[in-house]
Amino acid sequence: MTNATATQPRRATIRPDEAAHFGALAADWWDPFGSSAMLHRLNPVRLGFIRDSIDRHFGCDPDALRPLAGRRALDVGCGAGLLCEPLARLGAEVTGVDAAEENVAAAQAHAEASGLAIDYRQGEIGEMGPSGFDLVCAMEVIEHVADKGAFVAALAGALAPGGLLVLSTPNRTARSKLLLVEAAERLGKVPRGTHTWSDFITPDELDDLLAGAGLTMGKPRGIAWSPLKGLHLSDDLALNYIVGVTRD
Repeated sequence: MTNATATQPRRATIRPDEAAHFGALAADWWDPFGSSAMLHRLNPVRLGFIRDSIDRHFGCDPDALRPLAGRRALDVGCGAGLLCEPLARLGAEVTGVDAAEENVAAAQAHAEASGLAIDYRQGEIGEMGPSGFDLVCAMEVIEHVADKGAFVAALAGALAPGGLLVLSTPNRTARSKLLLVEAAERLGKVPRGTHTWSDFITPDELDDLLAGAGLTMGKPRGIAWSPLKGLHLSDDLALNYIVGVTRD
């Protein structure tokens, strides 16, 4: 009897309109004062969480300069490489995958100019072939995909046994709608059309999706903003949150 699961076509996660939106911003990704300025402010906060998670999960020395040496890392929705390059400097063998061809080209050019060997690819994460990544990251991506369940399943499939998955995403709250969508886009803090509030996912919803893929979500940390601290890790999950995930 034919195995129905084996013959079932893989569900697409890329939305062509989203790929086109972010691809149009490719030339501006590395400008800290351009359309991706908010990402440049957000990146150090995410990196701090990722580094702490790496040290705890893999038992690394917090003072080690290259805690990912000998490990493979995958950044899904990598854009022009804002996270891939720091991961490479932490010692990882890095692969970045993005939906937009323009982003991949910008990432390759910047890595080459920086003397970093990073494997950039364009397309669906589920069509990348052999996986087994020790670290998988998906920063501000799940809210942009066509099928969240298929996307989480693909992330799980890319993760090596004993590996670590780190995700960040906006929470679907009244405050995130007001500040991340209406205010941020109207004030030009992020490009118009970047966010669709109804696509935001709550921590409980994410927990359910991850559990369905055989993954266990750790305690999420909020990414909040204040006039004194700017963007920072917080117990307040109302705007955005980041979380480490492991396999059951």
